[in-house]
Amino acid sequence: MSLEEEVAVNQFGQDVRSNESLLQHFSQMSEPTKREYLNDLANLVWQSKPLEADIEQAITDSMLKPTYTPCVVLRTHGLKIGLNQIVNLPVNELEKVYRLMLSLFKEAYRRRFELEKGNPNKWWYWDLSADEATEKVLLTKRLG
Repeated sequence: MSLEEEVAVNQFGQDVRSNESLLQHFSQMSEPTKREYLNDLANLVWQSKPLEADIEQAITDSMLKPTYTPCVVLRTHGLKIGLNQIVNLPVNELEKVYRLMLSLFKEAYRRRFELEKGNPNKWWYWDLSADEATEKVLLTKRLG
């Protein structure tokens, strides 16, 4: 996942970016790129410290049917095992996996954002609605 993509996911967590724009970007990727991206997204989910209780809300927010394979796997196996399993589902399931993971990320991220917002050492909790903040993140990471 590029830095720009990571910024976009964090902006989604802050309701600055829509999931439609992220889904459109994801749909244009090749299968190997999608899988790599989903693995990186799984890492972002873990860094946000999700709770098992977030699974049900993420399913609801993703607007996926609870009977879809990614939802069933996550509910059945929990976060630790389930996240690794859904990333490896067949290619026809990857958009559903992405939707579910974005919703799970957002659930956990919002909680962390309230605790950490404005932390000068964690750019992902800065207010990313401001273009200046986004440009500062991109410039700092490229130079550093």
